[in-house]
Amino acid sequence: MKAHKSIAIILGGCALLAPAHLAAQAPLKVGFVYLDPIGDAGWTYQHELGRNQLEAAFKGRVATQKVESVPEGGDAERVIREMAQSGCKVVFTTSFGYMNPTLKVAKAYPKTVFLNCTGYKTAANVGIYNDRYYEGRYLCGILAGKMTRKNLVGYVAAFPVPEVLQDINAFTRGMRSVNPKAEVRVVWLNSWFDPGKEREGALSLIAQGVDLVTHHSDSTAVVKAAEEKGVYSIACDSDMSKYGPRTMLTASVRVWGDYYIQTVRQVMDGKWKAVNTFEGIKGGMIKLAPFNAAVPKDVAALVNKVQGDIVSGRLHPFTGPVVDQVGKTRVPAGKTMTDLELEKMDYFVQGVAAELPKN
Repeated sequence: MKAHKSIAIILGGCALLAPAHLAAQAPLKVGFVYLDPIGDAGWTYQHELGRNQLEAAFKGRVATQKVESVPEGGDAERVIREMAQSGCKVVFTTSFGYMNPTLKVAKAYPKTVFLNCTGYKTAANVGIYNDRYYEGRYLCGILAGKMTRKNLVGYVAAFPVPEVLQDINAFTRGMRSVNPKAEVRVVWLNSWFDPGKEREGALSLIAQGVDLVTHHSDSTAVVKAAEEKGVYSIACDSDMSKYGPRTMLTASVRVWGDYYIQTVRQVMDGKWKAVNTFEGIKGGMIKLAPFNAAVPKDVAALVNKVQGDIVSGRLHPFTGPVVDQVGKTRVPAGKTMTDLELEKMDYFVQGVAAELPKN
């Protein structure tokens, strides 16, 4: 889904693993394939923090390598294959578009463990992992509903795929739970990482009159644009407050380090199995960045209370009634959307003032 003009490769020359009885003398080689430049915030940056945490946790027993800015498709297959060929015994591929290349390479390297982030296909040596990002989005929506004065919020979005639609809808449902008059306007990028387009999208929404913007895209451009224009923002993936010290209210932050440590430990112990890992706030994969001083204490307390309700299971962002923007009930009252239903989401809920692209 995402293309880049260049590939920055950092390979550590993984040697073939020694036999099991010599494992203590040779570090386990672990590879990471990244979609974007690492930078200092955003999707790939959060995975890089996790990689660093993994290395620190094992203190020389693990040696990692990374390849950043890898386009989805043929280039991804080549990079993944090179990692396996060079002796990496665990390979994390950190984008949905890497799923099929990962599966293809995995067939040729059955003794290597592969983990694809946000995919849905598994194999004997391929697991998948994702976070319940919609939980953080719901909380951010509550904050937006309380902080908007014009009842008009902007959303800069990458692609109209289920993962993104989940998050827009969760954000909108959270917002409307405290402010039924508020609506969300959406600008599509057709890119995960394009700072120029992200900035243009944010400025376009601000020109339409929104007084708060958020995004599902990988750079800091939206937060920077909001800071420049004096408009509130809520950041995606990382705490970007250094780019919006006055106006970034919070961020829904992805946390991968504990998962990477747990997975590698399972491989080392011979206990790893190919599973679908899907965790949210309770599982430690999602957290909110500290609130900006502009957020009133009672609003912060409300968001924290609802977060507790999500963690305890008292509240699910997609418990019915879930009604789409044309008035059709998608989930009746008392029912909660299953993970499978969430993975297939292809509509907007009430409160989203935008149309889905036709193709």
